[in-house]
Amino acid sequence: MLSKTLRRIAAFSLLLSPLISATAQTEVRTEQLRAELLAHAPDGVAPGKPLWLGLLLEHAPHWHTYWKNPGDSGLPTKLQWTLPPGLDVGEIDWPVPKRLPVGPLMNYGYEGRVLLPVRVQVPAGFDATSLSVQLQADWLVCKEVCLPQSGRFSLQLPSHAATSVNAALFDEAQRRLPQALPGTAATARIEGHDLVVDVKGLPAALQGKPLDFFPELPGILDNAAALQARWDGATWQVKAPLSPERDQSPPRLDAVLADGQGGGVQLGFEVAGPWPAPGTTPRRTPAIEHESPQATPAAGTADSPAFGLALLLALGGGMLLNLMPCVFPVLSLKLLGFVAHHGRRERVAAALAYTGGVLLSFVSLAALMLALRAGGQQLGWGFQLQSPAFVAALAVLFTVIGLNLAGQFEFRGVLPSSLAGLQLRHPLLDHALTGVLAVAVASPCTAPFMGASLGAAATLPTAQALSVFAVLGLGMALPYLAAAAWPGMARALPRPGAWMAQLRTLLAFPIFATVVWLLWVLGQQTGLDGAVALLGLLVALAFALWALASPTFQTSRRGARAGVALLAVVVLGLTLRWALPAWNEPAPASAGGTSATAGHGWEPWSTERVQALQAQGRPVFVDFTAAWCVTCQINKRGTLADATVLADFELHDVSLLRADWTRRDAAIGAELARLGRSGVPVYALYPAGGGAPRLLTEVLSVGEVREALAALPGKP
Repeated sequence: MLSKTLRRIAAFSLLLSPLISATAQTEVRTEQLRAELLAHAPDGVAPGKPLWLGLLLEHAPHWHTYWKNPGDSGLPTKLQWTLPPGLDVGEIDWPVPKRLPVGPLMNYGYEGRVLLPVRVQVPAGFDATSLSVQLQADWLVCKEVCLPQSGRFSLQLPSHAATSVNAALFDEAQRRLPQALPGTAATARIEGHDLVVDVKGLPAALQGKPLDFFPELPGILDNAAALQARWDGATWQVKAPLSPERDQSPPRLDAVLADGQGGGVQLGFEVAGPWPAPGTTPRRTPAIEHESPQATPAAGTADSPAFGLALLLALGGGMLLNLMPCVFPVLSLKLLGFVAHHGRRERVAAALAYTGGVLLSFVSLAALMLALRAGGQQLGWGFQLQSPAFVAALAVLFTVIGLNLAGQFEFRGVLPSSLAGLQLRHPLLDHALTGVLAVAVASPCTAPFMGASLGAAATLPTAQALSVFAVLGLGMALPYLAAAAWPGMARALPRPGAWMAQLRTLLAFPIFATVVWLLWVLGQQTGLDGAVALLGLLVALAFALWALASPTFQTSRRGARAGVALLAVVVLGLTLRWALPAWNEPAPASAGGTSATAGHGWEPWSTERVQALQAQGRPVFVDFTAAWCVTCQINKRGTLADATVLADFELHDVSLLRADWTRRDAAIGAELARLGRSGVPVYALYPAGGGAPRLLTEVLSVGEVREALAALPGKP
């Protein structure tokens, strides 16, 4: 659901995000905040006595971290303690949060300085001379982008001496904790699509004053919708709209009332139903203003014009995807399928099978992407090409296909007879698998109209988002469906004959060209060692296929064939073992190609650099790119290398920044999401002095870039 997905955007991914970590220490500093592990033990570490530990977060201006319920996006801070056996560590005592509006979203969290305290109970039999404290902390710090960060902290506390130097900070934290007040009681009921809460017995000091309401359970209320709060004598009442994405109906809720002075009241109440069925609550208009002109656009719904437009753009983008260079190798496979079938019924059945493979792959890949994003990984379209292992596997697959097309081996010589005959018994399976392969290769490409449709899909509820991807796949398969159903197509096709064997061999070369491209992509991700490892593996693979299934080798004596085959398998296994570690290592800083600094005057991208250059009165052009994005490379070597475009960049004093997404980068992923895009290429032209960028089309032209530069406002 949308709220769950947004809450987990840019989450903690220790392997796939650039985290800020630290060795054992008491303090971690980043540009966004300072984190410090503190302790408060006024009685010392004494048997049977409690003590307090806490993580102090001091945020840079306008940066924030999140409460236990982060609201529409974000993640709460997590603390994992390592203490001697027997010590009882409690959960975080969360201070009262504040509202943090971001575009059409409402988040809950902290700015400035906040201490997250944790109570620790020392067992009665504790007799050590000191207490060793280890903490692994993970937090998400956000402003216009979100950065997952972490730190490892350690403290050594003496057992027989009080530790009270941080007493003032822990006292302040206690004052900011919501308090359960005796005599204060809350009741709640469901009225239509609203939760209505009545609170009685509040202290006289709070009566008549404005209060804020924070639910502790995520996903129940529409956080961004307006709250209707009022005083009725000594009773405070709030009417809070339910979330359209709510998927549960809890009988009891906990919440915090904030008094606006840093303190609050802890509430717990039963909810009198009946609840409306999940998915039936209408979406409300957000009651908050955009945080900045560049804030995240509002999400659409299934009934909104934005959703219909996203479907139309997806259909057009899918059709145009067939014209993108990365899809050309698969077009050659489809050409073979078309000339092999002359019956209209055969062609239509093959086209339907291909369409089924395309649709299944698009929806499955989109579901995986949305699930991983919901799990905290900052991903976009084509995310699988950010994995060196996947790139290597795809290169292996295309090498096998190319060798097969070139007649170097037959699958029936490698596969068991039951699998080798599967294609013969079920020829439609081959067409469906071609559709799967087409999506795997096409996913790095972003055709015109696709960027906007995929960006909109990322803001939609899951069902609507998947429907956008399904329509995108339908658009990609539509030309084949139309061609198969068109009666004139049969008359235009040549008759099958011996020439098809030559065509099959000829079509192996585009496949091998794709392998070269994938090899280059892997080199950008892992450096020269990774590319050489893949080359070695492909050579070993070719040797193994020749030994196991080459038609010319099958006439040799059985003993010789068995010996060579065994040798080939051993060589392939040893080569794979040698190659795998090279693909787990990041590319060295000197790797060329699409590095952020490659080219004429390009600098590495960061949001801070963009803001600094705008503040200096310079416009900024940002190229969001990746080595696996063929469209990106064509634009880079074409339009962005054009002499007239480079001259106009210099004439208008435009700073050039390149955001390289070849390997996963949470900051780039978050920025793309903020721009309403879900993949690369994206080209953003920021005006001098600040303000929202102008987004250019995915397939750049010289005229478009020069026109955008000419339309830049004058320097302030």
